[in-house]
Amino acid sequence: QVQLVESGGGLVQPGGSLRLSCVASGFTPGTYQNYAMSWYRQTPEKDRELVATYSAGGFTKYADFVKDRFTISRDNARWTLDLQMDNLEPEDTATYYCNAEFGGYFDFWGRGTEVTVSA
Repeated sequence: QVQLVESGGGLVQPGGSLRLSCVASGFTPGTYQNYAMSWYRQTPEKDRELVATYSAGGFTKYADFVKDRFTISRDNARWTLDLQMDNLEPEDTATYYCNAEFGGYFDFWGRGTEVTVSA
């Protein structure tokens, strides 16, 4: 059974940094690298939105609101996905979710980690 567990959220002041991590388990050996891994975020006021994706082919994609502030990375040997978030803004306050997707059919989610950006 695939599981994704996020960590690293917390309270940070505007302009600060956080590093989110997602640790995966339960993948058939050799398959994790075939999944597109992404970070999403959601607030009570907005639908879940894509933050960044690291494709199986090694490409990265970011939402416009990231504005070169966030960096996504993955380690296929350790089955991890990280999100380095710098210069955080109050608008970045949300619950951040890790996602693994393959072939439009396999789609797994973590339970999320909360990020609060406030003075």
